[in-house]
Amino acid sequence: MSALLRGLARIRSAPALRGTAITQRANLTTKPAKDALGPAETTIGLTMFALAILVPSGWVLANLESYKKKEA
Repeated sequence: MSALLRGLARIRSAPALRGTAITQRANLTTKPAKDALGPAETTIGLTMFALAILVPSGWVLANLESYKKKEA
């Protein structure tokens, strides 16, 4: 196991030992949006995000007892 950890440490430290590192730069723009979002679009977007998070977790909580009863 220790040989595996030493190998992983060597692989992870190898780019730092090479010397010249490649710098990556993101292309960011700071312009405002072409079209402003209206209140209806904002509400729909926030509702979809909330549903995407809450519906699956609500499903699991509602069916928690049936998940407990299943055998592995």
